[in-house]
Amino acid sequence: MGLFDRIRGDDEPRVAFFGIDGVPYSLIADNEDRFENLTAIAQEGAGGAIDSIVPPESSACWPSLTTGVNPGQTGVYGFQDREVGSAETYVPMGNDVQATRLWDRVQSAGRDATVMNVPVTFPPQRDVQRMVSGFLSPGVEKAAYPDEIRETLQDSDYRIDVNAKLGHNDDKTEFIEDAHETLEKRFEAFEQYVHGDDWDLFFGVFMTTDRVNHFLFEDYEEDGQYKEEFLEFYEKVDDYLGQLRELLADDVTMVVASDHGFTTLDHEVHCNEWLREEGWLSYDADEPEELGDLDESTKAYSLIPGRFYVNLEDREANGSVPEDDYESVRADLKAKLEAWEGPDGRPVADRVVTKEQAFRGEHDDIAPDLVVIPNHGFDLKAGFKGDSDVFGVGPRNGMHSFDNACLFVDDDDARISDVDLYDIAPTLLSLLDVEYDRAAFDGSSLV
Repeated sequence: MGLFDRIRGDDEPRVAFFGIDGVPYSLIADNEDRFENLTAIAQEGAGGAIDSIVPPESSACWPSLTTGVNPGQTGVYGFQDREVGSAETYVPMGNDVQATRLWDRVQSAGRDATVMNVPVTFPPQRDVQRMVSGFLSPGVEKAAYPDEIRETLQDSDYRIDVNAKLGHNDDKTEFIEDAHETLEKRFEAFEQYVHGDDWDLFFGVFMTTDRVNHFLFEDYEEDGQYKEEFLEFYEKVDDYLGQLRELLADDVTMVVASDHGFTTLDHEVHCNEWLREEGWLSYDADEPEELGDLDESTKAYSLIPGRFYVNLEDREANGSVPEDDYESVRADLKAKLEAWEGPDGRPVADRVVTKEQAFRGEHDDIAPDLVVIPNHGFDLKAGFKGDSDVFGVGPRNGMHSFDNACLFVDDDDARISDVDLYDIAPTLLSLLDVEYDRAAFDGSSLV
């Protein structure tokens, strides 16, 4: 039991959540002997595979995981979103998340939250105990609040993210070394503030796992050159989680989860090029670069990952599809997406989801009309630079999956069956004994 816990003299339960971005449950389940700490949590509490959200992209997933609601309420659908009624696009940041965050509910209940390295939280909030923003932050000097934590992290050479460009090299040695250094700095910071024991909710994310998966996952699944290095990296992740577990006081429940699964990437799929070749999209620029370069004859376009928009009149900047034709045009596009095949004859889409099926809320005005959940191996891209081929290859050999995300709860009362990302926030609040309106969430507590 921590020093502060002994002093505080209360008996309210606490939670320490550790995100492991992009870690598939099968990786842990298939290597129990190498990942003994996560295996122990699963055996002594609960562990299992869970579903992600639509779409399974980190910029959309973490706002939904930390609020318990779908993108129609968070207002964040992916790494790139578009302005309403405009051809302008933007990268969503923390201020663009419209739903109430988990830690805000904790603070409103008179409890304290320490939040570290969660994607899509920049700039850091000033109304929580302490916060270090994660993915999309420009650097520690602007990402950390208050001054105490910023100065501490700067002095320890804390790193927001791995240098992903190193993963583009054929020789992955330097990338792997950088990943280990980033992971070590993250653990050191988590260890320091977990040990401080002055919080009710600790919420920290290891993002480096996602980066390693993007560049080494095929090596793992196909017995490639870097398979052992991949497993050694994850042994370190598991060891760090075990050390953090040992630091926790008796009144703290540990929860570990990923935001989506992972699988081997076979084909990068350039969706806008496919739409162009199929006659759905055209450009009014010789060298298109952005959404505003679409010709007004365009009937549909795509944004990553796998989001398709009908170019609707009065909704899109250069809308050409009349409102009366919307349903028939969307149905035609959905049918074509469902029939779309890759170079090997496999369907690109596992399923095609409509906006009404996936999204609901006050901020669904920029929701995609259709979202393709791809079959494993098809990584859906959506640039506007006019790729010469629909199917290609790039430096990455791993891609996100909707299925096979993971959740571990160090509580033998927890159930993990038919679970998705929306269940995590209400579960954490239940573990904290923080009251909440169940109707405010798309998921439900697992305890």
